[in-house]
Amino acid sequence: MEALGARALELVIHHFETNRDQPTTVPRNRADTSAALHTPLPETGTPPDELLDLLAREVFPYGFRADHPRFYAFVPSPTNFVSVIGDLLTSGHNIFAGHWLASNAASQIELTVLDWLRQACGLPESASGILVSGGSMANLSAIVTARETKLGGHDPQAVVYYSDQTHSSLSKGLRILGFGKTQRHMVATDDVYRLSIPALKAAIEEDRAAGRRPFCVVANAGTTNTGAVDPLPELAELCEREELWLHVDGAYGAAAVLTDRGRVLLEGLERADSITLDPHKWLFQPYELGCLLVRDARHLVQAFRVDDGDHPDYLADVSRHIQADVNFFDRGVQLTRSFKALKLWLSMRAFGMAEFRRGIDVGFAMAEEAEAALRADARWEIVTPAQMGIVTFRWVDASRTDAEVDAMLARVVDRMRVDGYALVMSTMLKGRPALRMVPIHPASQAEEIRETVRRLTRLFEEESAAS
Repeated sequence: MEALGARALELVIHHFETNRDQPTTVPRNRADTSAALHTPLPETGTPPDELLDLLAREVFPYGFRADHPRFYAFVPSPTNFVSVIGDLLTSGHNIFAGHWLASNAASQIELTVLDWLRQACGLPESASGILVSGGSMANLSAIVTARETKLGGHDPQAVVYYSDQTHSSLSKGLRILGFGKTQRHMVATDDVYRLSIPALKAAIEEDRAAGRRPFCVVANAGTTNTGAVDPLPELAELCEREELWLHVDGAYGAAAVLTDRGRVLLEGLERADSITLDPHKWLFQPYELGCLLVRDARHLVQAFRVDDGDHPDYLADVSRHIQADVNFFDRGVQLTRSFKALKLWLSMRAFGMAEFRRGIDVGFAMAEEAEAALRADARWEIVTPAQMGIVTFRWVDASRTDAEVDAMLARVVDRMRVDGYALVMSTMLKGRPALRMVPIHPASQAEEIRETVRRLTRLFEEESAAS
């Protein structure tokens, strides 16, 4: 065990020590990957050292490095070694964290972490929640809680409202939960990609006039596309007046509330009925770790607890020692679940919140650095300025049509991926592609940001010359 553990730890330490020197991504086609890794079902064993060598050679070098300091695509997932050790301890002790009887100390750690996040978001003491795999499951669980609380269960006339910038996990979750097309009301955004209050009011009036039952609004606290924050105070006022549940998807951006700048941008977050927050994004945790916070934790329990008459016989002993506030299977979909809280608890205790705030502030500063580097060249157009650690932009060429520039952009993205220095990818804004940078790694450096812009500029120049 010591020898195998030492070899595995050596691989992890090597990854941390050399990460910046490696490419951000190494592409590999399906045929080559299959040839290297697909084998028949093994009848006999292989020495573990050989398997670790195989992983080091054929698996770990390939694909995205989402924890790389120059990984600026999607939403990066910078990690820290303390949390990695937390995951090792969690797996090694194999703690079942589904109910208090099985995991009283682990459950208390999770409750403590949830209380820290509750305080950070400004929710009252009545609030708590559950740690889940990520934002997708947190958003789905929030809709279940809202539906049970506001409607008492499934209603074919129920309607949920969300903007055209809301993460796709919301639409997927609604479809899984049986919400039809007329129940999923996508609302337009304004000129800065925030949910439009006038459009939302009109949508609610339209649905009520048609006999439908509005019950929930989903707002964004830092959209994945641009970092936009919906007008949370105004949405809170509207939802209170209309008696609607306000869920805030802050999977990406809610963690910024820990900082002074983030707290200003996220004003109104504390008025939400529920909040999604992903520690594996801007709290620098390894995958997978998401969180759902609910303003009144009793609503979460009421939404997911199995009725007494349906309680399984094999949990009879658990039922005799019921601790309703700390049985996490009563707060979510899973019965069997891992001790998800340890890595976050360990790193928060080890580093302290001042270090987390510093790391988040780096993301704000580096996005602004990217914007400044882009503005220095008139051939770049800022589509959305730096906000919540994200900036979007596109190349300007008056001698070419929009379609020609868009085609160049797609080729540049592909070339950046092959180049490997930094990963910058695109998104769609107002029907046209735009490049997008999310430099939130706490080890991001201004000179690397500027070098990335120089490389992008050079690639567009080469594409322009070639065409």
